[in-house]
Amino acid sequence: MKIAILTQPLHVNYGGLLQNFALQKVLKDMGHEVYTVDLPFRDFWYSKYRAIAANIVKKYILGRKEISNIIPKSNAPTAKEKLIISQYTEKFISENIDLTQRISIVEKLPKLRNYNFDAFVVGSDQVWRMAYSPGIFAFFLDFLFKNENITKIAYAASFGIDYWEYDEVTTNKLKLLIQKFDAISVREKSGVKLCRKYLDVNANFVLDPTFLLKKEHYVLFAEKAQSYFSPHSKSILLYVLDDSAMKRKVIAVVQEMLGMKTTSAMPEKKYEEKNWSDVEECVYPPVENWVRNFMDAEFVITDSFHGTLFSIIFNKQFLVIGNKERGLSRFNSILGELNLEDRMIIDEKGLTNDFMTTPINYEKVNEMLSDMQDLSIHFLEESLGVKN
Repeated sequence: MKIAILTQPLHVNYGGLLQNFALQKVLKDMGHEVYTVDLPFRDFWYSKYRAIAANIVKKYILGRKEISNIIPKSNAPTAKEKLIISQYTEKFISENIDLTQRISIVEKLPKLRNYNFDAFVVGSDQVWRMAYSPGIFAFFLDFLFKNENITKIAYAASFGIDYWEYDEVTTNKLKLLIQKFDAISVREKSGVKLCRKYLDVNANFVLDPTFLLKKEHYVLFAEKAQSYFSPHSKSILLYVLDDSAMKRKVIAVVQEMLGMKTTSAMPEKKYEEKNWSDVEECVYPPVENWVRNFMDAEFVITDSFHGTLFSIIFNKQFLVIGNKERGLSRFNSILGELNLEDRMIIDEKGLTNDFMTTPINYEKVNEMLSDMQDLSIHFLEESLGVKN
């Protein structure tokens, strides 16, 4: 089959890149021809949000007054800076992910009919979370609504949160669209409940695509990179997306308890913080290096969902600092399935010696994960092999 994957725009998000890479590889290994829809990154989403915010302020708060000083301008990098910052992640995309033509805005998605795709797979990542997908109807394949000859599948689609955020009008439209899907799966147990309660459909619980590839595949991948760690050194890997005083305190306590140095899987500085003097300080390291850091780490501290998954893939002892703003249901779901709920804390009060003195029993974790991998692969095979 000729398959299109519709996921969040690719850029410098390591988890987003690797889940797309993994899903595309798994589908290709099944014998399919696979492309990922090339949607723009931040420019389109930001401009749309800014326009919506401007209209709300103009209409309901200020009447028709000038609002240019109220809605902040974008702090996005220039085109030249963006190329520098994303030079390695863009290289990864060009070498590892097959893309369609660039689709500048979601309204132009019907142009993909020229590819004559047999199937569209929506997922993974938080494609069904309104805050991350302003063109939400596109991620329910509204542009294919009248085409009954294309297989429509949701694989590990995520709402990101465990409550319903759509109004009645939007819900009714989403319900109409999702009824046209041939197979539906979500990445969180809470998503199964939301689909049943609000969309009147049954959804399967499946693994994030990064879990569908075996550890050995990532090892081969990581061996292409230079490790950031000195040979035989024991280090704590930090993959923290949202810095805070609380997280810095937790890191300091763990570091003291383990007596290890720390290293980071993030750029030296973040562009949006404006505390850099040279844009080269903001460059995202190669994806292979990011994976290699997890392979080499002795211990991992992260607030990232995919940072959590790669800690598990490489059988690392780890601590998750729950990231409420980015969605806790993702963490709760997979950690609950693998009996690892005790590896996550919300604040420093949850930090105990157990994280250091009680190692994770990865023999049991890997057995459970293997069973879930089989079920997830079976869902894909069955969904693409049989059309209702």
